[in-house]
Amino acid sequence: MLDKANYIVVEGPIGAGKTSLTRRLAECLDCDTIFEQPEDNVFLERFYQNSDRWAFATQISFLYQRIDQLQRLEQALRDGRRVVSDFVLEKDPLFAGLNLPADELALYQRLYAAVRPAVATKPDLVIYLQAKPETLIGRVRQRGVDAERRITESYLERVAERYARYFYEFDAAPIFIVDAEVLNPVDYDDDFDLLLERLRGMRSYREFFGYAA
Repeated sequence: MLDKANYIVVEGPIGAGKTSLTRRLAECLDCDTIFEQPEDNVFLERFYQNSDRWAFATQISFLYQRIDQLQRLEQALRDGRRVVSDFVLEKDPLFAGLNLPADELALYQRLYAAVRPAVATKPDLVIYLQAKPETLIGRVRQRGVDAERRITESYLERVAERYARYFYEFDAAPIFIVDAEVLNPVDYDDDFDLLLERLRGMRSYREFFGYAA
């Protein structure tokens, strides 16, 4: 599966390691990268300080950023390049549903329907990283990003639950679910090599990867 995939996405909640794994996969496979850029969202730190006040502006900023990034993705694929990315556009409504009140969510949904690509390229493979909220918050604290200092474990718990629900029903592409609670393919070469081996041997549309799998 891995060697035939031209468009690979690594996804997961905040702190799961998706961006770091995206970077490592791209280096290994000689792929282009398309990253989310939370550091460019000028509303994000304000959102973590006052989510009620800044959720809508933060969400719209991310929406347009992700759409711009997808245009880069489409160009890279047209140029014959393989791409690894750390997001799918469909995560945008996931966070909107989590963070926005009903009236702002209704407005967001109208905007999302108007600006999303009419025909979006689907990933050839999605790698979904799972971990417990207490593990996620520990990793967030360890990396020490200023804008993330106010993230709480309760918020990460709700994010992780939304991701689990979304990917439980996900059928837009083959999905490889990684237990990032016990596997660390970012920091440990053995885990990364084992991940590559399992991805190359993937035959089913949905597979799970853990030490006990």
